Amino acid sequence: MVAVYTHVSAEALSAFLARYDVGELVSAKGIAEGVENSNYLVDTTRGRFILTLYEKRVAADDLPFFMALLDHLDAKGLPVPPAIKDRDGREIQELAGRPACLIKFLSGVSLSHPTPAQALAAGEAMGAMHRAVADFAPTRANSMGVETWRPLFERCGRSLDDIAPGLYDDLGKALESVLARWPGDALDRGAIHADLFPDNVLMLGDQVAGLIDFYFACTDIRVYDLAVMHSAWSFDAQGRGFDAGVGDGLIAGYERHFPLSAFERAQFNTLASGACIRFALSRAWDWLNTPPDALVVRKDPLAYVRRLKHYDPELVKRSA
Repeated sequence: MVAVYTHVSAEALSAFLARYDVGELVSAKGIAEGVENSNYLVDTTRGRFILTLYEKRVAADDLPFFMALLDHLDAKGLPVPPAIKDRDGREIQELAGRPACLIKFLSGVSLSHPTPAQALAAGEAMGAMHRAVADFAPTRANSMGVETWRPLFERCGRSLDDIAPGLYDDLGKALESVLARWPGDALDRGAIHADLFPDNVLMLGDQVAGLIDFYFACTDIRVYDLAVMHSAWSFDAQGRGFDAGVGDGLIAGYERHFPLSAFERAQFNTLASGACIRFALSRAWDWLNTPPDALVVRKDPLAYVRRLKHYDPELVKRSA
């Protein structure tokens, strides 16, 4: 997996850093993680930072919302990486023809196989994040929200069956069922991360050291954020093995800040099914439209179809 799409020369980076009070460039190394942006680990004479250049999937008009959210969470003491301001107080710059930010570096490692204790801490961190945004005023529509799923399904069309026989019918049935049951405005809404996979949580032992990659953050159903997390953390990479201890840990940690109501519990599998459809469809689109010689490794959409079977076994019969 390669996450450096835009090359930045040492000379251009040195000139960029001169806008800040961060010292002089010592080294810079591309980070081969993530698929949305170009990322560099930058060491200067005064510390370590992350340089992010935003590629086409992140709209420049959305950056002020993301930066404001990170600043808000940072001010509330949450372990997030805000952008560094230059000498003129600006966070969003331009470098190599791309919007760019210099971002605070956070220590920690992303987990491949979280334990129930680590899931408990991560769920509690999400609850703390939701608590902290209670007074966050800016809003942003979910660019991958429930309203986008049917149009994306239709754009994929019968090509879904090229991924697995019967996938078009399976996902179509699941989509219509979930849309018919979606709780909409019946549940609390607020700023959510919307993509808090294990690789977006930095851990030091059993403690959360950082919540990162807020580039799908938006205003949506609060408990949907937990459902996305549950679907991402509670299964193996292929979506076959379910770890109830991890799933229960996430919910228990979250409930330290937001005990789930009876209605939220009743809606949870619908929200999680929606999360599975969202990621199955976005992965399917990328699978069908990524050139064979591309440097980015495609993610298997069937891993989320299999997860969907856990939350609603009647929705998927053949393709997974």
